[in-house]
Amino acid sequence: MKTLQRVAIGWVGAGLLGVTLAGAVQADHHGGQLDIVDTAVAAGQFETLATALEAAGLVETLKGEGPFTVFAPTDEAFAALPEGTVESLLEPENLEQLQAVLTYHVVAGKVMAEDAMGLDSATTVQGQDISITTMDGSVMVNDASVIQADIEASNGVIHVIDSVLLPE
Repeated sequence: MKTLQRVAIGWVGAGLLGVTLAGAVQADHHGGQLDIVDTAVAAGQFETLATALEAAGLVETLKGEGPFTVFAPTDEAFAALPEGTVESLLEPENLEQLQAVLTYHVVAGKVMAEDAMGLDSATTVQGQDISITTMDGSVMVNDASVIQADIEASNGVIHVIDSVLLPE
């Protein structure tokens, strides 16, 4: 079994004063290329994810050096969750649960689709493994399909998925 091992990452829970996700997207200190957060915001299909990252205090971490691999659920994927799930996760008293869900979508290191196709699993920053399967050239992460792969950012890569991954 081929497994991508987790690399220890210190999650920064710093306040997000001054961080606005809805503002203008600008390249940062990564040589002109957008980081993972700004790339996702610019794509326009990750508003729920961006809101959740902000609420969880994870924006600055995902704007950090990385590299990170993010399996990013679309707004449609979040909308497909049972009614009230997203709103509940965004409540301040559910911060740890929200952080667990979001970090379950992140793998330390830059894993391109071609590399992922050779893996059976990967350990997430949250600590649990996600399964990776390949069928007819398509990659599945747990029960989510990768619908767009290899969106490169200055500090990693984004793979767009069609459902939200939930840790056990």
